[in-house]
Amino acid sequence: MRRSVFTRLLVVVVLIAVCSIAATAWLATQLTQASIAREQGRELASDNRIYAELLQYATAHRDWSEVDYVISSITEQHPNRRIVLVTKDGKTVADKGGDGGQLPATAAAVVDALAVDPVLVPDAPADRIDKRVLGPFRTPIDFREREDRTGTLFCLRMVKKGEADLDCRDNELQFDTRADFYALLDLEDLVNACLARRSLPPVDLDPDYTPAQKQSSGVPPPDEPAVAACVAASRKEQLAQYVAPPVLLYLTNPTGTPTAAISLSGNGWQVVGAAAAVLLVAVGVAAFAGARITRPLRALTAAAQHMSGGGDIPPVPVRGQDEIAGLTRAFNTMAANRAQLEQARKAMVSDVAHELRTPLSNIRGWLEAAEDGVSDLDPALVTLLLKEALVLQHVVDDLQDLAVADAGSLRLHLEPVPVRGVLEQVAAAYEARAAQAGITLSAQAGDALSGAPGELVVVADALRLRQILDNLVANALRYVPTGGSVSVSATVEGSDVVISVADTGSGISAEDLPHVFDRFWRADKSRARSTGGSGLGLAIVRKLVEAHGGSVGVISTTGRGTTFSVRLPELP
Repeated sequence: MRRSVFTRLLVVVVLIAVCSIAATAWLATQLTQASIAREQGRELASDNRIYAELLQYATAHRDWSEVDYVISSITEQHPNRRIVLVTKDGKTVADKGGDGGQLPATAAAVVDALAVDPVLVPDAPADRIDKRVLGPFRTPIDFREREDRTGTLFCLRMVKKGEADLDCRDNELQFDTRADFYALLDLEDLVNACLARRSLPPVDLDPDYTPAQKQSSGVPPPDEPAVAACVAASRKEQLAQYVAPPVLLYLTNPTGTPTAAISLSGNGWQVVGAAAAVLLVAVGVAAFAGARITRPLRALTAAAQHMSGGGDIPPVPVRGQDEIAGLTRAFNTMAANRAQLEQARKAMVSDVAHELRTPLSNIRGWLEAAEDGVSDLDPALVTLLLKEALVLQHVVDDLQDLAVADAGSLRLHLEPVPVRGVLEQVAAAYEARAAQAGITLSAQAGDALSGAPGELVVVADALRLRQILDNLVANALRYVPTGGSVSVSATVEGSDVVISVADTGSGISAEDLPHVFDRFWRADKSRARSTGGSGLGLAIVRKLVEAHGGSVGVISTTGRGTTFSVRLPELP
Protein backbone atom coordinates (compact mmCIF):
# COMPACT_ATOMS: atom_id res chain seq x y z
CA MET A 1 0.00 0.00 0.00
CA ARG A 2 2.90 2.38 0.74
CA ARG A 3 4.29 1.84 -2.75
CA SER A 4 1.10 2.41 -4.70
CA VAL A 5 -0.50 5.83 -5.02
CA PHE A 6 -3.47 4.19 -6.74
CA THR A 7 -4.10 1.86 -3.78
CA ARG A 8 -3.80 4.66 -1.24
CA LEU A 9 -6.12 6.88 -3.25
CA LEU A 10 -8.65 4.07 -3.56
CA VAL A 11 -8.51 3.29 0.17
CA VAL A 12 -8.88 6.97 1.11
CA VAL A 13 -11.84 7.43 -1.23
CA VAL A 14 -13.51 4.26 0.10
CA LEU A 15 -13.03 5.40 3.70
CA ILE A 16 -14.41 8.84 2.90
CA ALA A 17 -17.34 7.29 1.04
CA VAL A 18 -18.11 4.90 3.90
CA CYS A 19 -17.94 7.66 6.51
CA SER A 20 -20.02 9.98 4.33
CA ILE A 21 -22.64 7.32 3.68
CA ALA A 22 -22.82 6.39 7.36
CA ALA A 23 -23.06 10.02 8.47
CA THR A 24 -25.64 10.85 5.81
CA ALA A 25 -27.72 7.76 6.58
CA TRP A 26 -27.61 8.48 10.32
CA LEU A 27 -28.49 12.13 9.83
CA ALA A 28 -31.29 11.29 7.38
CA THR A 29 -32.67 8.65 9.75
CA GLN A 30 -32.58 11.03 12.70
CA LEU A 31 -34.24 13.83 10.75
CA THR A 32 -36.85 11.46 9.31
CA GLN A 33 -37.65 9.97 12.70
CA ALA A 34 -37.88 13.44 14.22
CA SER A 35 -40.19 14.54 11.41
CA ILE A 36 -42.31 11.42 11.81
CA ALA A 37 -42.41 11.91 15.57
CA ARG A 38 -43.62 15.47 15.10
CA GLU A 39 -46.26 14.33 12.61
CA GLN A 40 -47.36 11.51 14.88
CA GLY A 41 -47.46 13.94 17.76
CA ARG A 42 -49.78 16.19 15.80
CA GLU A 43 -51.95 13.21 14.87
CA LEU A 44 -52.05 11.97 18.47
CA ALA A 45 -52.91 15.47 19.70
CA SER A 46 -55.71 15.60 17.14
CA ASP A 47 -56.95 12.13 18.15
CA ASN A 48 -56.81 13.10 21.84
CA ARG A 49 -58.96 16.16 21.18
CA ILE A 50 -61.50 14.02 19.32
CA TYR A 51 -61.59 11.52 22.20
CA ALA A 52 -61.94 14.34 24.76
CA GLU A 53 -64.89 15.89 22.94
CA LEU A 54 -66.67 12.54 22.59
CA LEU A 55 -65.95 11.74 26.25
CA GLN A 56 -67.44 15.07 27.27
CA TYR A 57 -70.57 14.22 25.28
CA ALA A 58 -70.80 10.82 27.03
CA THR A 59 -70.65 12.43 30.47
CA ALA A 60 -73.52 14.78 29.67
CA HIS A 61 -75.87 12.46 27.75
CA ARG A 62 -77.60 9.17 28.51
CA ASP A 63 -77.30 7.87 24.91
CA TRP A 64 -75.67 8.65 21.55
CA SER A 65 -78.74 9.82 19.72
CA GLU A 66 -77.51 13.40 19.38
CA VAL A 67 -73.84 12.68 18.70
CA ASP A 68 -74.05 13.33 14.92
CA TYR A 69 -74.04 17.07 15.49
CA VAL A 70 -70.93 16.80 17.68
CA ILE A 71 -69.09 14.56 15.19
CA SER A 72 -69.96 16.87 12.29
CA SER A 73 -68.42 19.73 14.21
CA ILE A 74 -65.32 17.64 14.90
CA THR A 75 -64.83 16.63 11.26
CA GLU A 76 -64.95 20.27 10.24
CA GLN A 77 -62.02 20.93 12.54
CA HIS A 78 -60.22 17.71 11.50
CA PRO A 79 -61.08 17.13 7.82
CA ASN A 80 -58.45 14.40 7.46
CA ARG A 81 -60.20 12.11 9.94
CA ARG A 82 -63.00 9.62 9.57
CA ILE A 83 -64.80 9.08 12.89
CA VAL A 84 -66.81 5.91 13.48
CA LEU A 85 -68.59 4.92 16.71
CA VAL A 86 -69.65 1.28 17.13
CA THR A 87 -71.35 -0.34 20.11
CA LYS A 88 -69.86 -3.42 21.67
CA ASP A 89 -72.46 -5.57 19.95
CA GLY A 90 -71.31 -4.26 16.54
CA LYS A 91 -73.99 -1.67 15.84
CA THR A 92 -72.73 1.50 14.13
CA VAL A 93 -73.75 4.60 16.07
CA ALA A 94 -72.10 7.19 13.80
CA ASP A 95 -69.85 7.26 10.73
CA LYS A 96 -68.63 10.68 9.60
CA GLY A 97 -65.80 12.05 7.44
CA GLY A 98 -65.25 9.08 5.11
CA ASP A 99 -66.59 7.02 2.22
CA GLY A 100 -67.61 4.03 4.31
CA GLY A 101 -64.55 1.89 3.81
CA GLN A 102 -63.61 -1.12 5.90
CA LEU A 103 -62.76 -0.40 9.52
CA PRO A 104 -59.48 -1.42 11.16
CA ALA A 105 -59.36 -4.64 13.16
CA THR A 106 -58.67 -2.76 16.40
CA ALA A 107 -60.43 0.32 17.71
CA ALA A 108 -58.42 3.41 18.50
CA ALA A 109 -60.11 3.75 21.91
CA VAL A 110 -63.21 2.96 23.97
CA VAL A 111 -65.33 5.99 24.80
CA ASP A 112 -66.66 5.18 28.28
CA ALA A 113 -67.25 7.88 30.87
CA LEU A 114 -67.03 5.26 33.62
CA ALA A 115 -63.75 3.76 32.34
CA VAL A 116 -61.59 6.63 31.12
CA ASP A 117 -58.43 5.66 29.21
CA PRO A 118 -55.53 6.85 31.44
CA VAL A 119 -53.22 7.06 28.40
CA LEU A 120 -55.47 9.57 26.69
CA VAL A 121 -56.46 11.31 29.94
CA PRO A 122 -53.31 11.39 32.10
CA ASP A 123 -55.10 13.09 35.06
CA ALA A 124 -57.87 10.47 35.24
CA PRO A 125 -58.90 9.35 38.78
CA ALA A 126 -57.74 6.02 40.15
CA ASP A 127 -61.19 4.47 39.63
CA ARG A 128 -61.14 5.82 36.00
CA ILE A 129 -64.60 7.43 36.46
CA ASP A 130 -64.77 10.84 34.81
CA LYS A 131 -65.11 13.52 37.49
CA ARG A 132 -67.71 15.30 35.41
CA VAL A 133 -70.16 12.39 35.87
CA LEU A 134 -72.28 13.34 38.93
CA GLY A 135 -75.40 11.18 38.45
CA PRO A 136 -77.72 11.68 41.48
CA PHE A 137 -75.09 13.82 43.19
CA ARG A 138 -75.27 17.58 42.81
CA THR A 139 -71.85 18.71 44.00
CA PRO A 140 -68.57 17.66 42.33
CA ILE A 141 -66.38 15.63 44.61
CA ASP A 142 -63.62 18.24 44.61
CA PHE A 143 -66.01 20.73 46.19
CA ARG A 144 -67.54 18.51 48.89
CA GLU A 145 -66.66 18.39 52.57
CA ARG A 146 -64.73 15.26 53.40
CA GLU A 147 -66.86 14.64 56.49
CA ASP A 148 -70.36 15.62 57.58
CA ARG A 149 -69.86 17.94 60.50
CA THR A 150 -73.55 18.71 60.96
CA GLY A 151 -74.50 15.15 61.94
CA THR A 152 -77.36 15.17 59.47
CA LEU A 153 -75.86 12.37 57.40
CA PHE A 154 -75.43 10.19 60.52
CA CYS A 155 -79.03 10.89 61.49
CA LEU A 156 -80.35 10.01 58.05
CA ARG A 157 -78.31 6.80 58.07
CA MET A 158 -79.73 5.77 61.50
CA VAL A 159 -83.29 6.51 60.38
CA LYS A 160 -82.81 4.55 57.17
CA LYS A 161 -81.45 1.56 59.05
CA GLY A 162 -84.44 1.73 61.46
CA GLU A 163 -82.11 2.21 64.40
CA ALA A 164 -83.79 5.50 65.40
CA ASP A 165 -86.91 7.53 64.83
CA LEU A 166 -85.61 11.05 64.71
CA ASP A 167 -86.36 14.26 62.92
CA CYS A 168 -83.06 14.89 61.12
CA ARG A 169 -84.31 18.28 59.95
CA ASP A 170 -82.83 17.60 56.49
CA ASN A 171 -85.29 20.02 54.98
CA GLU A 172 -83.17 22.77 56.45
CA LEU A 173 -80.17 21.73 54.36
CA GLN A 174 -79.36 23.22 50.98
CA PHE A 175 -80.96 21.38 48.13
CA ASP A 176 -77.60 20.18 46.65
CA THR A 177 -76.30 18.97 50.02
CA ARG A 178 -79.57 17.14 50.80
CA ALA A 179 -79.47 15.43 47.36
CA ASP A 180 -75.80 14.49 47.89
CA PHE A 181 -76.61 12.84 51.27
CA TYR A 182 -79.46 10.74 49.91
CA ALA A 183 -77.32 9.70 46.86
CA LEU A 184 -74.50 8.74 49.20
CA LEU A 185 -76.89 6.58 51.31
CA ASP A 186 -78.05 4.84 48.14
CA LEU A 187 -74.40 4.23 47.22
CA GLU A 188 -73.79 2.78 50.69
CA ASP A 189 -76.55 0.24 50.07
CA LEU A 190 -74.87 -0.85 46.82
CA VAL A 191 -71.44 -1.01 48.47
CA ASN A 192 -72.69 -3.01 51.44
CA ALA A 193 -74.49 -5.42 49.11
CA CYS A 194 -71.18 -5.91 47.29
CA LEU A 195 -69.37 -6.47 50.60
CA ALA A 196 -72.05 -8.91 51.71
CA ARG A 197 -71.48 -10.97 48.59
CA ARG A 198 -67.85 -11.11 49.66
CA SER A 199 -68.80 -11.99 53.24
CA LEU A 200 -67.46 -8.68 54.53
CA PRO A 201 -69.07 -6.40 57.10
CA PRO A 202 -70.87 -3.27 55.94
CA VAL A 203 -69.29 0.18 56.07
CA ASP A 204 -70.40 3.77 56.36
CA LEU A 205 -69.10 6.18 53.70
CA ASP A 206 -68.01 9.77 53.99
CA PRO A 207 -68.94 12.24 51.24
CA ASP A 208 -65.58 11.53 49.54
CA TYR A 209 -66.52 7.80 49.15
CA THR A 210 -64.02 6.63 51.76
CA PRO A 211 -65.00 4.54 54.82
CA ALA A 212 -66.08 6.73 57.73
CA GLN A 213 -63.54 7.13 60.51
CA LYS A 214 -66.16 6.11 63.16
CA GLN A 215 -68.01 2.96 62.24
CA SER A 216 -71.11 1.63 63.98
CA SER A 217 -70.47 -0.08 67.28
CA GLY A 218 -69.46 -3.69 67.04
CA VAL A 219 -68.29 -3.42 63.41
CA PRO A 220 -64.68 -4.55 62.79
CA PRO A 221 -62.27 -2.34 60.75
CA PRO A 222 -63.02 -2.52 57.04
CA ASP A 223 -60.90 -4.33 54.46
CA GLU A 224 -59.77 -1.22 52.58
CA PRO A 225 -58.84 -2.84 49.20
CA ALA A 226 -62.13 -4.75 49.11
CA VAL A 227 -64.06 -1.64 50.14
CA ALA A 228 -62.32 0.41 47.41
CA ALA A 229 -63.17 -2.22 44.78
CA CYS A 230 -66.81 -2.36 45.89
CA VAL A 231 -67.04 1.45 45.97
CA ALA A 232 -65.73 1.68 42.38
CA ALA A 233 -68.05 -1.07 41.12
CA SER A 234 -71.04 0.40 42.99
CA ARG A 235 -70.37 3.90 41.70
CA LYS A 236 -70.33 2.59 38.11
CA GLU A 237 -73.57 0.73 38.81
CA GLN A 238 -75.14 3.84 40.28
CA LEU A 239 -73.92 6.18 37.46
CA ALA A 240 -74.47 3.88 34.47
CA GLN A 241 -78.01 5.19 33.87
CA TYR A 242 -76.76 8.80 33.74
CA VAL A 243 -74.07 8.44 30.98
CA ALA A 244 -73.99 7.20 27.39
CA PRO A 245 -73.14 3.52 27.05
CA PRO A 246 -69.55 2.55 26.03
CA VAL A 247 -68.78 2.63 22.29
CA LEU A 248 -65.73 1.72 20.23
CA LEU A 249 -64.00 4.67 18.55
CA TYR A 250 -62.40 4.09 15.15
CA LEU A 251 -60.19 6.83 13.69
CA THR A 252 -59.03 6.42 10.09
CA ASN A 253 -58.15 8.48 7.05
CA PRO A 254 -61.09 9.42 4.81
CA THR A 255 -60.23 6.45 2.56
CA GLY A 256 -60.41 4.03 5.46
CA THR A 257 -56.68 3.54 6.01
CA PRO A 258 -55.88 3.37 9.72
CA THR A 259 -53.55 5.96 11.20
CA ALA A 260 -50.55 4.08 12.47
CA ALA A 261 -46.98 4.85 13.47
CA ILE A 262 -44.43 4.77 10.73
CA SER A 263 -41.38 2.53 11.22
CA LEU A 264 -38.09 2.51 9.34
CA SER A 265 -37.07 -0.93 10.57
CA GLY A 266 -38.45 -2.65 7.48
CA ASN A 267 -36.36 -0.45 5.20
CA GLY A 268 -33.02 -1.62 6.58
CA TRP A 269 -32.10 -3.77 3.59
CA GLN A 270 -33.09 -0.96 1.24
CA VAL A 271 -30.80 1.42 3.08
CA VAL A 272 -27.98 -1.15 3.00
CA GLY A 273 -28.54 -1.73 -0.72
CA ALA A 274 -28.51 1.98 -1.47
CA ALA A 275 -25.34 2.44 0.61
CA ALA A 276 -23.68 -0.47 -1.22
CA ALA A 277 -24.65 1.02 -4.58
CA VAL A 278 -23.24 4.42 -3.61
CA LEU A 279 -20.06 2.77 -2.30
CA LEU A 280 -19.69 0.78 -5.54
CA VAL A 281 -20.08 3.93 -7.60
CA ALA A 282 -17.55 5.72 -5.37
CA VAL A 283 -15.05 2.87 -5.81
CA GLY A 284 -15.58 2.91 -9.59
CA VAL A 285 -15.11 6.66 -9.79
CA ALA A 286 -12.04 6.46 -7.53
CA ALA A 287 -10.55 3.69 -9.67
CA PHE A 288 -11.16 5.68 -12.85
CA ALA A 289 -9.77 8.90 -11.33
CA GLY A 290 -6.82 7.00 -9.83
CA ALA A 291 -5.97 5.47 -13.20
CA ARG A 292 -6.17 8.90 -14.85
CA ILE A 293 -3.87 10.34 -12.18
CA THR A 294 -1.33 7.53 -11.99
CA ARG A 295 -1.01 6.97 -15.76
CA PRO A 296 0.95 10.22 -16.36
CA LEU A 297 2.85 9.62 -13.12
CA ARG A 298 3.96 6.22 -14.41
CA ALA A 299 4.99 7.85 -17.70
CA LEU A 300 7.00 10.45 -15.77
CA THR A 301 8.60 7.71 -13.66
CA ALA A 302 9.62 5.73 -16.75
CA ALA A 303 11.04 8.86 -18.38
CA ALA A 304 12.98 9.78 -15.22
CA GLN A 305 14.43 6.25 -14.98
CA HIS A 306 15.42 6.39 -18.64
CA MET A 307 16.99 9.79 -18.04
CA SER A 308 18.94 8.50 -15.04
CA GLY A 309 20.54 5.96 -17.38
CA GLY A 310 21.97 8.80 -19.43
CA GLY A 311 19.70 8.39 -22.44
CA ASP A 312 17.79 11.08 -24.28
CA ILE A 313 14.03 10.93 -23.88
CA PRO A 314 11.22 12.29 -26.03
CA PRO A 315 8.81 14.76 -24.37
CA VAL A 316 6.18 13.13 -22.18
CA PRO A 317 2.68 13.80 -23.61
CA VAL A 318 0.81 16.54 -21.74
CA ARG A 319 -2.93 15.98 -21.21
CA GLY A 320 -5.20 18.58 -19.66
CA GLN A 321 -4.47 21.72 -17.67
CA ASP A 322 -4.36 20.36 -14.11
CA GLU A 323 -1.48 20.11 -11.65
CA ILE A 324 -0.19 16.85 -13.13
CA ALA A 325 -0.18 18.44 -16.58
CA GLY A 326 1.82 21.30 -15.06
CA LEU A 327 4.22 18.77 -13.53
CA THR A 328 4.59 17.06 -16.91
CA ARG A 329 5.35 20.37 -18.62
CA ALA A 330 7.90 21.22 -15.94
CA PHE A 331 9.49 17.79 -16.39
CA ASN A 332 9.67 18.25 -20.15
CA THR A 333 11.24 21.66 -19.64
CA MET A 334 13.73 20.17 -17.20
CA ALA A 335 14.55 17.37 -19.64
CA ALA A 336 15.01 19.86 -22.47
CA ASN A 337 17.23 22.08 -20.31
CA ARG A 338 19.21 19.03 -19.25
CA ALA A 339 19.69 18.06 -22.85
CA GLN A 340 20.81 21.59 -23.67
CA LEU A 341 23.16 21.64 -20.68
CA GLU A 342 24.56 18.28 -21.71
CA GLN A 343 25.05 19.54 -25.23
CA ALA A 344 26.64 22.72 -23.87
CA ARG A 345 28.92 20.64 -21.62
CA LYS A 346 30.08 18.55 -24.55
CA ALA A 347 30.54 21.67 -26.66
CA MET A 348 32.47 23.31 -23.81
CA VAL A 349 34.81 20.35 -23.49
CA SER A 350 35.36 20.45 -27.24
CA ASP A 351 35.89 24.22 -27.18
CA VAL A 352 38.32 24.04 -24.23
CA ALA A 353 40.24 21.31 -26.00
CA HIS A 354 40.30 23.44 -29.14
CA GLU A 355 41.42 26.57 -27.27
CA LEU A 356 44.22 24.69 -25.54
CA ARG A 357 45.22 22.52 -28.47
CA THR A 358 46.21 25.38 -30.80
CA PRO A 359 48.76 27.14 -28.54
CA LEU A 360 50.05 23.82 -27.19
CA SER A 361 50.52 22.51 -30.72
CA ASN A 362 52.37 25.69 -31.66
CA ILE A 363 54.62 25.47 -28.61
CA ARG A 364 55.29 21.77 -29.19
CA GLY A 365 56.01 22.34 -32.90
CA TRP A 366 58.52 25.12 -32.31
CA LEU A 367 60.22 23.20 -29.46
CA GLU A 368 60.51 20.04 -31.60
CA ALA A 369 61.93 22.16 -34.43
CA ALA A 370 64.48 23.67 -32.07
CA GLU A 371 65.35 20.23 -30.70
CA ASP A 372 65.88 18.84 -34.22
CA GLY A 373 68.01 21.84 -35.16
CA VAL A 374 65.56 23.02 -37.78
CA SER A 375 65.06 26.31 -35.91
CA ASP A 376 67.35 28.23 -33.65
CA LEU A 377 66.20 29.02 -30.13
CA ASP A 378 66.78 32.73 -30.68
CA PRO A 379 65.02 35.63 -28.91
CA ALA A 380 62.35 35.80 -31.64
CA LEU A 381 61.38 32.17 -31.02
CA VAL A 382 61.34 32.71 -27.27
CA THR A 383 59.05 35.71 -27.77
CA LEU A 384 56.72 33.61 -29.94
CA LEU A 385 56.64 30.81 -27.36
CA LEU A 386 55.93 33.33 -24.59
CA LYS A 387 53.06 34.75 -26.61
CA GLU A 388 51.51 31.29 -26.97
CA ALA A 389 52.03 30.62 -23.23
CA LEU A 390 50.21 33.88 -22.44
CA VAL A 391 47.31 32.71 -24.60
CA LEU A 392 47.18 29.52 -22.56
CA GLN A 393 47.38 31.50 -19.33
CA HIS A 394 44.54 33.77 -20.51
CA VAL A 395 42.26 30.80 -21.26
CA VAL A 396 43.06 29.16 -17.92
CA ASP A 397 42.44 32.43 -16.02
CA ASP A 398 39.10 32.90 -17.77
CA LEU A 399 38.07 29.35 -16.92
CA GLN A 400 39.13 29.89 -13.30
CA ASP A 401 37.06 33.08 -13.05
CA LEU A 402 34.00 31.29 -14.43
CA ALA A 403 34.49 28.32 -12.11
CA VAL A 404 34.73 30.59 -9.06
CA ALA A 405 31.63 32.57 -10.15
CA ASP A 406 29.63 29.40 -10.81
CA ALA A 407 30.55 28.04 -7.37
CA GLY A 408 29.41 31.27 -5.71
CA SER A 409 32.86 31.71 -4.19
CA LEU A 410 33.74 34.92 -5.99
CA ARG A 411 35.13 37.33 -3.43
CA LEU A 412 34.30 40.97 -3.94
CA HIS A 413 35.78 43.91 -2.03
CA LEU A 414 32.85 46.27 -2.32
CA GLU A 415 33.53 49.96 -1.83
CA PRO A 416 32.35 53.27 -3.29
CA VAL A 417 33.96 53.62 -6.71
CA PRO A 418 33.80 56.88 -8.77
CA VAL A 419 32.65 55.91 -12.23
CA ARG A 420 34.40 58.78 -13.99
CA GLY A 421 37.80 57.64 -12.78
CA VAL A 422 37.28 54.05 -13.93
CA LEU A 423 36.10 55.18 -17.37
CA GLU A 424 39.14 57.47 -17.77
CA GLN A 425 41.49 54.60 -16.80
CA VAL A 426 39.92 52.30 -19.39
CA ALA A 427 40.10 54.98 -22.09
CA ALA A 428 43.74 55.66 -21.28
CA ALA A 429 44.60 51.94 -21.31
CA TYR A 430 43.13 51.34 -24.76
CA GLU A 431 43.90 54.73 -26.33
CA ALA A 432 47.07 53.59 -28.05
CA ARG A 433 45.50 50.40 -29.40
CA ALA A 434 42.52 52.35 -30.71
CA ALA A 435 44.74 54.95 -32.36
CA GLN A 436 46.83 52.24 -33.99
CA ALA A 437 43.66 50.68 -35.45
CA GLY A 438 42.30 54.06 -36.57
CA ILE A 439 39.36 53.92 -34.12
CA THR A 440 38.04 56.85 -32.08
CA LEU A 441 37.72 55.95 -28.36
CA SER A 442 35.83 58.30 -26.01
CA ALA A 443 34.65 58.15 -22.39
CA GLN A 444 32.09 60.33 -20.59
CA ALA A 445 30.33 60.11 -17.21
CA GLY A 446 27.45 62.44 -16.25
CA ASP A 447 23.71 63.17 -16.57
CA ALA A 448 22.53 61.79 -19.88
CA LEU A 449 19.70 64.29 -20.10
CA SER A 450 21.54 67.56 -19.42
CA GLY A 451 25.02 66.52 -20.49
CA ALA A 452 26.48 68.08 -17.37
CA PRO A 453 29.24 66.15 -15.59
CA GLY A 454 28.21 64.38 -12.45
CA GLU A 455 30.00 62.55 -9.67
CA LEU A 456 28.53 59.09 -10.22
CA VAL A 457 29.55 56.59 -7.57
CA VAL A 458 28.70 52.89 -7.47
CA VAL A 459 29.27 50.22 -4.84
CA ALA A 460 31.56 47.73 -6.55
CA ASP A 461 34.87 45.90 -6.51
CA ALA A 462 37.18 48.29 -8.39
CA LEU A 463 39.32 45.54 -9.93
CA ARG A 464 36.32 43.49 -11.08
CA LEU A 465 34.60 46.61 -12.48
CA ARG A 466 37.76 47.36 -14.43
CA GLN A 467 37.84 43.73 -15.66
CA ILE A 468 34.22 44.08 -16.87
CA LEU A 469 34.95 47.24 -18.84
CA ASP A 470 38.25 45.86 -20.18
CA ASN A 471 36.44 42.86 -21.67
CA LEU A 472 33.70 45.01 -23.22
CA VAL A 473 36.06 47.64 -24.67
CA ALA A 474 38.54 45.04 -25.95
CA ASN A 475 35.68 43.12 -27.55
CA ALA A 476 34.36 46.33 -29.19
CA LEU A 477 37.79 47.34 -30.57
CA ARG A 478 38.18 43.86 -32.03
CA TYR A 479 35.07 44.16 -34.22
CA VAL A 480 35.15 47.88 -35.20
CA PRO A 481 36.74 48.62 -38.59
CA THR A 482 39.18 51.46 -39.26
CA GLY A 483 37.44 54.83 -39.07
CA GLY A 484 34.88 53.58 -36.60
CA SER A 485 34.32 54.66 -33.01
CA VAL A 486 33.88 53.20 -29.53
CA SER A 487 32.27 55.28 -26.78
CA VAL A 488 32.10 54.48 -23.07
CA SER A 489 29.48 56.44 -21.10
CA ALA A 490 27.72 56.38 -17.74
CA THR A 491 24.26 57.75 -16.97
CA VAL A 492 21.75 57.60 -14.15
CA GLU A 493 18.44 55.77 -14.64
CA GLY A 494 16.32 55.79 -11.53
CA SER A 495 18.38 54.39 -8.66
CA ASP A 496 20.88 52.66 -10.99
CA VAL A 497 23.97 53.69 -12.87
CA VAL A 498 24.08 52.43 -16.46
CA ILE A 499 27.52 52.09 -18.07
CA SER A 500 27.28 51.67 -21.84
CA VAL A 501 29.94 50.55 -24.33
CA ALA A 502 28.75 51.41 -27.85
CA ASP A 503 30.57 50.75 -31.12
CA THR A 504 29.97 51.31 -34.80
CA GLY A 505 31.02 47.84 -35.86
CA SER A 506 29.30 45.33 -38.09
CA GLY A 507 26.73 44.45 -35.41
CA ILE A 508 25.35 41.08 -34.37
CA SER A 509 22.59 39.26 -36.23
CA ALA A 510 19.26 38.73 -34.54
CA GLU A 511 19.69 34.92 -34.44
CA ASP A 512 23.13 35.25 -32.79
CA LEU A 513 22.16 37.93 -30.28
CA PRO A 514 20.70 35.52 -27.62
CA HIS A 515 24.02 33.58 -27.56
CA VAL A 516 26.54 36.41 -27.08
CA PHE A 517 26.90 35.63 -23.35
CA ASP A 518 27.30 31.87 -23.90
CA ARG A 519 30.65 30.35 -23.16
CA PHE A 520 33.03 29.86 -26.08
CA TRP A 521 30.56 31.48 -28.41
CA ARG A 522 31.93 33.45 -31.36
CA ALA A 523 30.17 35.08 -34.26
CA ASP A 524 32.92 33.59 -36.42
CA LYS A 525 32.04 29.87 -36.51
CA SER A 526 35.57 29.04 -37.70
CA ARG A 527 36.82 30.18 -34.27
CA ALA A 528 39.82 31.96 -35.80
CA ARG A 529 41.79 33.94 -33.22
CA SER A 530 42.20 36.75 -35.68
CA THR A 531 38.49 37.54 -35.25
CA GLY A 532 37.99 36.81 -31.56
CA GLY A 533 39.41 35.81 -28.19
CA SER A 534 38.72 32.70 -26.17
CA GLY A 535 34.96 33.16 -26.29
CA LEU A 536 34.75 33.46 -22.49
CA GLY A 537 34.98 37.23 -22.05
CA LEU A 538 31.28 38.07 -22.26
CA ALA A 539 30.33 35.06 -20.13
CA ILE A 540 32.74 36.37 -17.45
CA VAL A 541 31.22 39.85 -17.78
CA ARG A 542 27.73 38.52 -17.08
CA LYS A 543 28.88 36.53 -14.02
CA LEU A 544 30.78 39.49 -12.56
CA VAL A 545 27.88 41.90 -13.08
CA GLU A 546 25.43 39.48 -11.49
CA ALA A 547 27.79 39.06 -8.53
CA HIS A 548 27.51 42.85 -8.01
CA GLY A 549 23.71 42.57 -7.96
CA GLY A 550 23.36 44.15 -11.38
CA SER A 551 22.48 43.09 -14.91
CA VAL A 552 23.98 43.30 -18.37
CA GLY A 553 22.20 43.57 -21.73
CA VAL A 554 22.98 44.07 -25.38
CA ILE A 555 21.31 45.87 -28.28
CA SER A 556 22.63 45.44 -31.78
CA THR A 557 21.69 46.34 -35.34
CA THR A 558 23.46 44.61 -38.20
CA GLY A 559 25.65 47.08 -40.10
CA ARG A 560 25.19 49.90 -37.54
CA GLY A 561 26.86 48.65 -34.37
CA THR A 562 26.33 47.16 -30.93
CA THR A 563 25.75 48.60 -27.44
CA PHE A 564 26.44 46.68 -24.22
CA SER A 565 24.81 48.14 -21.08
CA VAL A 566 25.90 47.32 -17.52
CA ARG A 567 23.37 48.31 -14.82
CA LEU A 568 24.74 48.66 -11.28
CA PRO A 569 23.15 50.12 -8.12
CA GLU A 570 24.19 53.68 -7.33
CA LEU A 571 25.62 54.58 -3.95
CA PRO A 572 22.71 55.93 -1.83
